[in-house]
Amino acid sequence: MQTMDVDIVSGTGMPLLLDDIDTDRIIPARYLRCVTFDGIGEHAFEDDRRHAADHPFDDDRFRAGSVLIAGRNFGCGSSREHAPQSLMRWGIKTIIAESFAEIFFGNCTSLGIPAVRATRVDLENLDAAVKSNPQLEITVDLTDTTVRFADEVICVEIPEGSREALTTGQWDFLTRLLAAEDQIDTAAVKVPYLAGF
Repeated sequence: MQTMDVDIVSGTGMPLLLDDIDTDRIIPARYLRCVTFDGIGEHAFEDDRRHAADHPFDDDRFRAGSVLIAGRNFGCGSSREHAPQSLMRWGIKTIIAESFAEIFFGNCTSLGIPAVRATRVDLENLDAAVKSNPQLEITVDLTDTTVRFADEVICVEIPEGSREALTTGQWDFLTRLLAAEDQIDTAAVKVPYLAGF
């Protein structure tokens, strides 16, 4: 079994350049009782979408967008993994924002979702470009920490530890664990309380 390296992510944009979007808005609390994350994607931003007729998640122009463009302090609030899970299951592959809540950012990295930071000016330019051309291809490149769209290249930031985890596949803990099954079995027989099992 091989881990999945995340070096480059490309797709069309989902413009949501708003500040302080918390995890309760990303996925309403009533969906936290789910036993698995199956089907949770369809409920991303459900309450916001219900109250805003022009929400980009309901806009056919952006419906297939996989590059989420957000503002400052994205993913603040509670530390629920359900928020990035719902975005991933909606179809979001990467997020470009001015800043992220720390736990939300960590949860994104653990799911293989690159979350990169850009300046407000660059985000406004990208947001305007996507709204002008919803089919615009956006490429997030973690090898040189850039975002490319049209003829533009903007520099983005991501903590080096997270960038390395994504680009080397070290973020994929389950695959790494399964790949080490023989080592786990060898170690388990040496543990006294497991020896009889």
